[in-house]
Amino acid sequence: MSIVVTGATGALGRLVVDELLARVPASEIAAVVRNKEKAADLAARGVELRVADYSEPATLAGAFRAGDRVLLISGSEVGRRVPQHTAVIEAAKAAGVAQLAYTGILGGPDADFALADEHKATEQLILDSGLPYTFLRNGWYTENYTANLAPVLEHGAVVSNAGEGRIASAARADYAAAAAAVLTGEGHLGKAYELSGDVAWSLAEYAAEVSAASGKPVAYTSVAPEAHLAVLTGAGLPAAFAEILVDVDHAIERGRLAGTSGDLTRLIGRPTTPLAATVRAALTA
Repeated sequence: MSIVVTGATGALGRLVVDELLARVPASEIAAVVRNKEKAADLAARGVELRVADYSEPATLAGAFRAGDRVLLISGSEVGRRVPQHTAVIEAAKAAGVAQLAYTGILGGPDADFALADEHKATEQLILDSGLPYTFLRNGWYTENYTANLAPVLEHGAVVSNAGEGRIASAARADYAAAAAAVLTGEGHLGKAYELSGDVAWSLAEYAAEVSAASGKPVAYTSVAPEAHLAVLTGAGLPAAFAEILVDVDHAIERGRLAGTSGDLTRLIGRPTTPLAATVRAALTA
């Protein structure tokens, strides 16, 4: 039996592997990757590499073994994730894995915005498969915002159609720690965890935090959805993806990403990383 992390060379996957290495011997960990070269550092640490691609179902036949505990990290290609996830679920069922944990989205079946659709469909596929499951319904990563600090500092502005909505985000490392906890612990089968930060903040508060940490004036501007869409497409984002982001901001305005259930803190055994800490780390980097 191994603990298997799919998408292990991605931003979340690498952090999950790091967390697992702190908890169990490397010989008990397997990483499913598309490119062995990109995972050379994991292999050097003793992690077993299994090469497979969500988009090529035949490659997944050897990705899992009977009794494995598997983390399915959702694919990044919006619009293609349901068939990709289906291939992973079918391979996991054929192998007879002991647990399939899935990184979905906060709110699960109650999430009423477009980005959630593929996650909801995947959860239903897992339920229909009969596999022992754990749903990790991840809220927003604070890094979704701090990754975009360069243009924010350049223009001195945070622009959104989220209004005064609040976001209970956490650092990506917090979600990785939660995933490692359910993969190495007991009592998590058949559970759905609503994972989010301890404190919900507004984009006005985020702008103020960036300003205080950087020493540069940054203000929040709330705009109409159409205006925000124009800003995003003007910055070079594909129209379809820009529309998804605008829709998410509308969900934030409605409070859909503001929930603070406490599940994440309970799983990781500590408070979630404060907004200010992630902002400071991003500015230092």
